[in-house]
Amino acid sequence: MTEWPRALVAPRAARRGPVSRVLARASALRHLDWVLLGAVLALAGVGSVLVWSATREELERAGDDPTALFKRQLLNLAIGMLLGSVAALVDHRQLRIYAPLVYVASCLGLVAVLTPLGATINGSHSWIVLGGGFQVQPSEFAKVALVVGMALLLGKQRQRDASPGHVDVLAVLALAALPMALIVLQPDLGTAMVFVFTIFGTLAISGAPSRWLVGLVLAGVVAAGAVWHLGLLEDYQVKRFTAFANPAADIRGAGYNSTQARIAVGSGGVVGKGLFQGSQTNGDFVPAQQTDFIFTVAGEELGFVGAGSILLLLGVVLLRGLRIATRADDLFGALVASAVVCWLAFQTFQNIGMTLGIMPVTGLPLPFVSYGGSSMFANLVAVGLLQNVHLRSMRA
Repeated sequence: MTEWPRALVAPRAARRGPVSRVLARASALRHLDWVLLGAVLALAGVGSVLVWSATREELERAGDDPTALFKRQLLNLAIGMLLGSVAALVDHRQLRIYAPLVYVASCLGLVAVLTPLGATINGSHSWIVLGGGFQVQPSEFAKVALVVGMALLLGKQRQRDASPGHVDVLAVLALAALPMALIVLQPDLGTAMVFVFTIFGTLAISGAPSRWLVGLVLAGVVAAGAVWHLGLLEDYQVKRFTAFANPAADIRGAGYNSTQARIAVGSGGVVGKGLFQGSQTNGDFVPAQQTDFIFTVAGEELGFVGAGSILLLLGVVLLRGLRIATRADDLFGALVASAVVCWLAFQTFQNIGMTLGIMPVTGLPLPFVSYGGSSMFANLVAVGLLQNVHLRSMRA
């Protein structure tokens, strides 16, 4: 395991004047990871255009503004950038103080979803409708709470290269148990899978005992088998897994989404049919194309070159996140960055995998690209956390 440097302890700085504060902000901007930020903004920009392409025909047929969701996605991006900026510039020590508050708030949001305040969209009771076409998905913010909470528990009183003990691992599992249970009750299998992979990946990176890692894998296999045989999955979830195992069994029913997605991606060829020219996209053959299946729009209209460029940009984001983790000046920051990478890596793999038919359909958006306010906010807050760890390391 990589040896993380001992945390630097500095005396409390003197109160800064207005000029000093301006210079400090300018220094922070200069030392941002601009490669990471550039990749994220490029993904969000391309994603906004793809959302426009995926929704304009349907909106126009309904007599609405064909750019309505495009404009709303730009608004989501602007709000997300503001939230990410706060996460990036807040004092590193304050993250530890705010972590319990974020965790409690996310759990309260997940509880609220299960009350009459919650709404069911696409078979999952995961949303709170605010009106005016806006919805909030608390499970997205629970990912942020999980990342910071795990880093706080695993990095507490361990500034040297020391593996977490049994108590530390149990504390992490207890931390994740409540939000995971609430997410499963919705049911939101995709987000639950993100939780599982993020927890496992973070524990592995932190150096948790191998017996715990093996035990978690075995427990996961047993739990999955029990859920399947006891019939605890919703009917539509069973059909999705059945369609994944045998896509040709029900191509007009449960296998329709994945079949049409592969047709759309494959029809794009090398350079694509051209933006706004996709027949599968314009004909609404792929459901939820602006959210879960946004990658099909890229494959059809931008072709292998465009879709490959999106994959390349996502790879840049993950590699910069790993770079920030390895250069972090304390264990807490290293674990925050590592957990964010685990989260984004699995969600990217799952989304593109279900589009290509190598993963079951679970309804996870593609980070920074898919349409959605809650997912965009959470993803950009995660990028803000990466920038926070990076800026602290640069100052150190």
